[in-house]
Amino acid sequence: MSETRPGRVSSQRLLPGWRNLAVAFCATAFLLSGVHAASSKKDVRAKTSASASKSSSASSKPSKSTKTASSKRAVSKQTAKADRTSAKSSSRVSVTYSKSAGSRSVTKQRVIARTYEPSRQSFGQMAGLHGADDALDLRSSVALVVDQDTHEVLFSKNEQAVLPIASITKLMTGVLISEAHLPGDELITITQDDVDTEKHSSSRLRVGSTLPRSEMLHLALMSSENRAAHALGRTYPGGLSTFVAMMNAKARSLGMHDTRYVEPTGLSSSNQSSARDLAVLVNYAYGDPLLREYSTSPERQVEVGSRVLQFNTTNRLVKSPEWEIGLQKTGYISEAGQCLVMQARIAGRKLIMVFLDGVGRYSRIADAERVRRWVEANQYMSPAASPALTPVDSNANRQTSIRTIDFAS
Repeated sequence: MSETRPGRVSSQRLLPGWRNLAVAFCATAFLLSGVHAASSKKDVRAKTSASASKSSSASSKPSKSTKTASSKRAVSKQTAKADRTSAKSSSRVSVTYSKSAGSRSVTKQRVIARTYEPSRQSFGQMAGLHGADDALDLRSSVALVVDQDTHEVLFSKNEQAVLPIASITKLMTGVLISEAHLPGDELITITQDDVDTEKHSSSRLRVGSTLPRSEMLHLALMSSENRAAHALGRTYPGGLSTFVAMMNAKARSLGMHDTRYVEPTGLSSSNQSSARDLAVLVNYAYGDPLLREYSTSPERQVEVGSRVLQFNTTNRLVKSPEWEIGLQKTGYISEAGQCLVMQARIAGRKLIMVFLDGVGRYSRIADAERVRRWVEANQYMSPAASPALTPVDSNANRQTSIRTIDFAS
């Protein structure tokens, strides 16, 4: 029987303990390796997500070349806007356009030449005619309202002033063409001679456009077509000089002693007349059915070569249901201001109205409306009920005795 030494442990007794320790160590190592693997996978996923996010963010940001192109486009747009703004006050401007072509920025430049007529005072303003007050507070410095049947002057303001009449001139042009009884279907071609070289006004009738004489007259009276009016005078028997001489002779025969014409359109400020003379002309022209029809047409489509052009009246009152207009003509150049002559029935009375040298684009329309309301407010429905409204002479700013105009001169 073997003896056991004190302080020593038997190997048989230690072996199970070591075995258990080894198993525990292996299990711990296995668990730690699993945790590390899971943590690595998480880190990889996190890194991948961060990389993708970074890549997405980078792709959303423009590249350096793209930034340059965008910057150039923005600068070009600002330049174009600034140039277009400066075009409003400059007669010659440069407009820059920019278009992106991949990584390049293509810039095109176009020069626009514009002609501006400096603002100027009308003849009436220079003469101080706008200083005259009137009971109706009109914007026109010259005005005249006459009863066509009784010839009574219902309202007057500077009626003796002789001023440029602009396209009111075309009414006399129409009178001569109509009374000449020239073939209405005869074709007239617009030439370079008909182009406005004085005011440089535009026209939809290009050089080479051909229309019947009757169509030219229609457009001259309805739409105030300058080239049409000039072509009518140019093709008159004897030519333009003969036509102008006939215009002045007709004016004298009607007793229009304040009137002078130098051309058939009204573009020249030398075409001048007075309100009294123009009232005589309106009364005379009203007797021609063709002039009544053409001057009061609201609109018309015209075939010019391969094009169909839409022309409209220059007087919007023609389209108003509140107005019954028998004849009218508008006019404007800077020297004449806004002008309008009309024959209209108001409150049962046939009236002739003349407005010259109006200030403001719609001044002539507003003045006509003021006169209409004034007549209607007096509630005189017919001359039989009341021979005349109380006449007003704005020159004295007071009521006056009844005065008439002799249309039969």
